[in-house]
Amino acid sequence: MMKWLNNVWRFYYDGFREMTLGRTLWAIILVKLLIIFVVLKLFFFPDFLREKAEGNEPDYVSNELVSPM
Repeated sequence: MMKWLNNVWRFYYDGFREMTLGRTLWAIILVKLLIIFVVLKLFFFPDFLREKAEGNEPDYVSNELVSPM
């Protein structure tokens, strides 16, 4: 089992080490993920609990879940 894991590790390690174009593509992917998860969250997903509950988050959530719309 250990030899198999070592072979898998070496396969991926050598593959990523020898990449040329792949490094650029991975950099683009990481920048896009950063934009998606950080920038979009900051601008489009505000923290409602901080604004409305202020220390009483469980009660606020339970009231929102059970209250009719």
